[in-house]
Amino acid sequence: MKTSNFKLLTIFTAMLLFIGTFSSCSDDDGPTANISVNEGPSGDIGGDFTGNGGNASRTINWTNKLATADYNADITATAAGKFKIVVADSEGTVVLDRTLNGGSEPDSIDGVTRAGKPGNWTVTITLTSFNGDGSYSLSEGD
Repeated sequence: MKTSNFKLLTIFTAMLLFIGTFSSCSDDDGPTANISVNEGPSGDIGGDFTGNGGNASRTINWTNKLATADYNADITATAAGKFKIVVADSEGTVVLDRTLNGGSEPDSIDGVTRAGKPGNWTVTITLTSFNGDGSYSLSEGD
């Protein structure tokens, strides 16, 4: 009897593995978007992003010892979609809110944020129906 139960368990496990291999709850061919974050040696942050029509959002905690930040972002996107960067100072006050639209100019932004309170800042990158790739960077301001 024990051998029979073992055989049934083995067959049942094999069936589950087979079904799991050929079925999925996600659409691997659907729209995707990804945002990477890299921290530089002097506390600068930046990264790359890609998308094939998907959405993504990432919030980064960043220590800025100064009252402003230098920023830069550029995209290569031939179709509609949006890249948005929002930077808030240590008190939550938004010091930068900029958007780049795919398939149109300008395809890059740079400059200095408005002045804010030094400390722990947040940087939120959002991709909406984004097709293409790009990069962004922030460093402590002047």
